[in-house]
Amino acid sequence: MKQLIITEKPSVAMNICAALGIEDNGNHKGYIENNERIVSWCFGHLIELAEPSSYGEQYKKWSVEALPIFPDHWNYVIKEESAEQYEVLKNLMNRDDVDEIVEATDAGREGEAIFRLVYMNTGCDKPFRRLWISSMEADAVRNGFDNLDPGSDYDDLFASAKCRMEADWLVGINGTRLFSTLYDKTLKVGRVQTPSLSMIVNRESEIRNFKKEFYYTVHLSKDTIDAISKPVKGKGEADSLSQKCNGKAAKVKSIKKEEKTMAPPLLYDLTSLQRDANRIFGYTAKQTLDYTQSLYEKRLLTYPRTDSRYLTDDMEETAKNVLYLARKKFLSLGEGEEKDDYSRILNSKKVSDHHAIIPTIEIASPDLKSVPGTEMNILTLVAVRLACAVSAPHRYVSMKAVLSCEGEEFSLGGKIITEKGWKEIDDRFRKSFETGEEEKESIYPDLKEGQVIEGMKAKIVEGTTKPPKHYSEDTLLAAMEKAGSGDMTDDVERKGLGTPATRADIIEKLVHDGFLKREKKQILPTEDGIKLISVMPDQLKSAKLTSEWENELARIAKGESDADSFMAGIRGMVSVLISENKEVSDDQRATFGSGDREVLGKCPRCGSDVIKGKYGAYCRKKCGMKLGKAMGTDLTDGQIKTLLKGDQILVKDIKSKKGKTYDAFLTPKGISDFSYTDKDGQERTGFQFDYIMTFPEKKEENRLWKK
Repeated sequence: MKQLIITEKPSVAMNICAALGIEDNGNHKGYIENNERIVSWCFGHLIELAEPSSYGEQYKKWSVEALPIFPDHWNYVIKEESAEQYEVLKNLMNRDDVDEIVEATDAGREGEAIFRLVYMNTGCDKPFRRLWISSMEADAVRNGFDNLDPGSDYDDLFASAKCRMEADWLVGINGTRLFSTLYDKTLKVGRVQTPSLSMIVNRESEIRNFKKEFYYTVHLSKDTIDAISKPVKGKGEADSLSQKCNGKAAKVKSIKKEEKTMAPPLLYDLTSLQRDANRIFGYTAKQTLDYTQSLYEKRLLTYPRTDSRYLTDDMEETAKNVLYLARKKFLSLGEGEEKDDYSRILNSKKVSDHHAIIPTIEIASPDLKSVPGTEMNILTLVAVRLACAVSAPHRYVSMKAVLSCEGEEFSLGGKIITEKGWKEIDDRFRKSFETGEEEKESIYPDLKEGQVIEGMKAKIVEGTTKPPKHYSEDTLLAAMEKAGSGDMTDDVERKGLGTPATRADIIEKLVHDGFLKREKKQILPTEDGIKLISVMPDQLKSAKLTSEWENELARIAKGESDADSFMAGIRGMVSVLISENKEVSDDQRATFGSGDREVLGKCPRCGSDVIKGKYGAYCRKKCGMKLGKAMGTDLTDGQIKTLLKGDQILVKDIKSKKGKTYDAFLTPKGISDFSYTDKDGQERTGFQFDYIMTFPEKKEENRLWKK
């Protein structure tokens, strides 16, 4: 009999095989097998919650009347791109010679969901045990297999994961259908996406409403001395102070020196790497994720989708070996120092699913020259961070002096670096990549307490208050990471809005859907984005919803709260959301401009107006009727109007599959419905004309054609 091990990703399966000495004894597709064990894998989530249409015909059409959608039982679908691997797992789990299964998906809530959904949907009832490790070091893997937990120990964790999936579905599906139908525009609602957009819109509002204010400071100067007064709002007050002190003597009232230490930075998790790559190289969060993923697949970086900035306690030797290679192979990181301290980057308690991102031992490969420049920038950045993280602290002396002149106080400050520490490496990196000037010491005059300086010159400097800055991808990621965190307990698995792996996609979706735009490094809301937030209720715009969910999900995972009660609360929230927002005025319905669009005719399916859109015509009531092309050829507004009247049109230059061009008359002979999945995975109902196609050149060759 054999043990079947199921991992979350193929790469983890390979690591487990290497650690346990499992070599394939045949040519197997989708798994590895020897005489004692079988190792197979998922590709992340193989199974997802089904679309509303799976619960009944009434949900194929988007309408307020059909809401709320509350499934009595949950349907699941196998993701099309993962169907083949799902069948591999299903066959393996039901093989007669498999008597035990090891759940080796990632140690966390989503990892638990990935395995359990496969286990449930295959109908498997064989016993399984849980591998719970945070490090893929060989010793950690072997120790984990020596101490497998009963699968039932993690039933509460799965309950928490299932609640998260179902709650997001209920809010997203019902909210999106409600507001899209009301406002005649696809308005996607999400627990993470909506408050993320709200933060950007609020910042834009602060900037637009900002009123600049002037302030003034008086500078007393002589030689290298430049002491500054406290700012004042009135120009007259500044003039009086300047005249009062100009040409007078100033006395050094006090000098304060303070030794300060700046600890080395932590290692990179995905979010901090995305932030630095945006700030230094201008990469978007999605680009950084793509480059890092590619390096991971080349086995040059560790797993990128992590929210930890530490390594596990057993990885010190690995970190030393990797940094030795990085210093020797291709980076100007200097020689290893005795002051290197690896203890500050090792903490198993702060590693959940995956440890921090570091280079791998594979950087010794001679093929680094073939790595694209964009990826080399990321690889270098990660290597530099590892070198900085174990280096000595940066130390300096902060100095502040207060001067008194005619009873008024002026201050000046500076600092003297006593030990560059990790900043020496960081400065060298930034200089080599032309990403910033090397840090310099402040010029600080040689002053003594009680010293009198004669003949000070006074001048007024005008300043203005500055509005908040627009978000960049760097600062937006930081805001998403912190949003609502103050309201979350220490036990929650995910803090902030989204996860390191999903934040980039959230930004990209908002840009793709026309609610955000990029201008150089700035992330700005579009007018549609501003309008979207203006029509959303406060509950959906606030990160507090995520805080409340995560706190409760943490309690469910620990067995301290009831999953059914949580879901009952979600259903109640969705019911109230719909009842309080199900009606809008005609003026409100036209918020996104559809009220001013040209009407091309009446919808033959529901009788509502068919209006002109960006990519063709569609029904104002969102019944599913769309019309923009025929046989792949774009239709004019006039042709669409004619078809909607039921009359024949002539379509020229239609291209066949073989590339030939021909003309044809199209005469509408009725309508039919069809189902399709849109680009965002939403199940939709579409509408199509059924035509009689007549060829002008060969009138005898008539045939029925469906769009």
